[in-house]
Amino acid sequence: MSHFTSIQTQIRDLRALSDACTDLGLTLVPESNCRGYAGVVRKAPHVIKLQGPYDVAVDPSLENDGTYGLTTDWWDGHAAREVGAGYGRLLQSYGVHKTIHEARHRGLRTTRRVEADGSILLTLEGGSL
Repeated sequence: MSHFTSIQTQIRDLRALSDACTDLGLTLVPESNCRGYAGVVRKAPHVIKLQGPYDVAVDPSLENDGTYGLTTDWWDGHAAREVGAGYGRLLQSYGVHKTIHEARHRGLRTTRRVEADGSILLTLEGGSL
């Protein structure tokens, strides 16, 4: 029995996703197997390799619109401990890296500071927005 659950996200930049994975001590691997409950394995175009028993599959949207969905097995909280509930920590880090990539592309300087509550303060300077 599979426990894999998918959500559609607005992930459009695999490089920013890879950087977000690095922040969390994880690796984004192309063309790999994604591990789930009871040894269930599924092939995916990209897989975020987690340290626990499960992984996160990164699949292109069915609408073929350039976005990606995330699929994992949430059983027993293994994935949530590494990527946050509902992918919260992963998506926060992805958003930061996507913004940094876009800012640098536009010639802006960026600084990032993690606040005591875990939120991230991102400052963009220079050029014109």
